[in-house]
Amino acid sequence: MFEIYDIAIIPLILGVVELFKRSGVPIKYSPFIALVVGLLFGIFYIDAEVKQRIIIGLMLGLSATGLYSGSKNISQKTDKE
Repeated sequence: MFEIYDIAIIPLILGVVELFKRSGVPIKYSPFIALVVGLLFGIFYIDAEVKQRIIIGLMLGLSATGLYSGSKNISQKTDKE
């Protein structure tokens, strides 16, 4: 089952997305990549039933996307001030 320390997967997803961006993938695909990587982590890393793995993977990917966009928005607001 999903444990609280599995939240550490979210920064790993962000790191993988950053690798894709640096390899030339357009930034607009970052949320989709985060979702797919989160889903893969959920399916192959989490020890639960398949349905739970998929849901947890989607949660991880969406959380990574939200963390990325939230930090991006904060940094843009700081730059404007």
